[in-house]
Amino acid sequence: MIIYKLRADPVIDFAAEELKKYLRMMMPESGEIPIRFDPKAAEGFRLGLAEDCGRTSEAKDPMLDDVLHIEADEHGGIIAGSNPRSVLMAVYRYLRENDCRWLYPGIDGEYIPVQKIRPVYYHKMADHRFRGVCNEGAESQQCMLDTIDFNPKVGMNVYMIEFDNPYVYYERYYSHKFNENRPPEPVSYEQVKQWKRLCEAEMAKRGLQFHDMGHGWTAEPFGLDSTDGWRTTNEAVPEETVPYLALLGGKRELFGGVPLNTNLCMSNPAVQHIMAKAIADYAEAHQNVDFLHVWLADGSRNHCECPECSKKRPTDYYLMIMNELDGLLTDRGLKTRIVFISYVDTLWGPETVEIKNPERFSLLYAPITRTYTQSASSKTPRVEIQPYLRNRWESPKTIADNLALLRDWQRSWKGPCFSYEYHFWKHQYYDPGAMYIARRIYEDIRGLKELQVDGYVEDGSQRSFFPNGLAMYTYAETLFDRERPFEEILGDYFCHAYGPDWKEVADYLQRISDTFDFAYLSGERSADESKSKWFDPDRSRQLKRIAKLVKSCPARPEGPLPRVQAVSYRLLELHTEFCKLLAAAMAEKALGNDETAFQKWQRMCRNFGLHEWEIERYYDHYMCMKTYERMLKTDGKRSLVTGA
Repeated sequence: MIIYKLRADPVIDFAAEELKKYLRMMMPESGEIPIRFDPKAAEGFRLGLAEDCGRTSEAKDPMLDDVLHIEADEHGGIIAGSNPRSVLMAVYRYLRENDCRWLYPGIDGEYIPVQKIRPVYYHKMADHRFRGVCNEGAESQQCMLDTIDFNPKVGMNVYMIEFDNPYVYYERYYSHKFNENRPPEPVSYEQVKQWKRLCEAEMAKRGLQFHDMGHGWTAEPFGLDSTDGWRTTNEAVPEETVPYLALLGGKRELFGGVPLNTNLCMSNPAVQHIMAKAIADYAEAHQNVDFLHVWLADGSRNHCECPECSKKRPTDYYLMIMNELDGLLTDRGLKTRIVFISYVDTLWGPETVEIKNPERFSLLYAPITRTYTQSASSKTPRVEIQPYLRNRWESPKTIADNLALLRDWQRSWKGPCFSYEYHFWKHQYYDPGAMYIARRIYEDIRGLKELQVDGYVEDGSQRSFFPNGLAMYTYAETLFDRERPFEEILGDYFCHAYGPDWKEVADYLQRISDTFDFAYLSGERSADESKSKWFDPDRSRQLKRIAKLVKSCPARPEGPLPRVQAVSYRLLELHTEFCKLLAAAMAEKALGNDETAFQKWQRMCRNFGLHEWEIERYYDHYMCMKTYERMLKTDGKRSLVTGA
């Protein structure tokens, strides 16, 4: 058995090494499998682009569209793709067709059977061009590296790192916020910048689309430091910067004391030029970036109210900056693709300004205020868009209201559009059983074609695998192949994660999801919102049944198990304690006993934090506890985390 590389390319080199590694694991007595370079090879496994193998590809843009082609038997054959990344994905698909699975990031998430390989014929172009994640929550470097390695194994092709220096996300983890059981291990800005570069190298090794930045462009170019994220600062605004800040209530100052949340006087030509030049400089210095995201401040309803800015929507001034940026990039001969965002104030599209060079740009649709109790469908009613009232607009919560704004954007923007979504942000923690959110993700993705949205990048924790990774697996599978039935995805994941008793586990977790009730935990099913979004005495009685329900959790089978199944059952075991602690707190919240509920949350934070070290690859203690704190903290209560 020999592996031949049909062209010299570092990603194809890595693909060959991955094929060799897993073939040797599947067939431990197969002996050495040599890897050789031979563009004319006619035997063994031949890895290359479609044209290297005498095949054509239906990809419209070969570097963005992933087409996988496999013709192989037990002796070898063709494993090809439309681009080097697709060749790597084709290797993983070949292995998956031979019963390998990657259920969680890291080596403990692998299911690699010991068996002989079987013939495989497979051909598929991914149904969506953008399939990936963006860092969020609290992250360790090992977590980041594991996630980058995991993504192409399950068919994802995009990885985004937010901020020039993502220190704020690393600092949350290494300071062990919300966990008094672990002493802080602070890291420096310099260390995190080094780690980002390592992440970039690992992405490049796999040919992943590198999406970079996002927020920060309204801060750093104007002498404001946003490295600490959403914290307030005591640093004075440089005198020369003050005229550039948005005028609000007659004052030009930081919005809430947070540079990252502060918008600018966008009608000011100097502001437009400073911002455009800073972005162009960054693009020139970071030419490994495939898609550079240019977002405005993360605050909302804080756009400049000066007479000139009031003449146009913020989106119009935003696109003026994009056009100036395009001119600068063109003058410098840079082909960097730019992503601009429909988010908070810019959910409302432009009225008078259009992008002059749509070939460079993509629109990122980020409906952060949408409900997750519904998905878009052909039955979603069409409604008129809500009026844009500067700094007084109402958040669009219904699917219909959000889609109205998207369609309004699409009347003027005919270029590429993909979505920035939030299933793996706080919303995953509203579904402790993780069954509801997996099905919601499936239904949301199934609706993308109708919306003319070409995929997702998910804002969320890189550790969204508790009690298992069904939701992330469903996300990756459905973006790649939207026709695969949800029940088939569920069965595929659970049978490999839990073995022969997988249906019992699925039934149990479905009961957990149903009993907690996503709509209730997300604050959309209160009996009296004047008291609380979570006030519902009847719900309290239901939540108290959790303590009995978890006793029916399927136990780990006796004897040795594949490592990934041992991990899955251990997560399930710890999940029973998690559910009891959360249910006890929410049962009090439902009765209106806010003080008692908060105390029980504190207990959960301390007690379950004892397990974080064991399951931190799968469970984000910071992000989870922060979500529940927002729900359970009463007026006047201070966070357990300073500045969080």
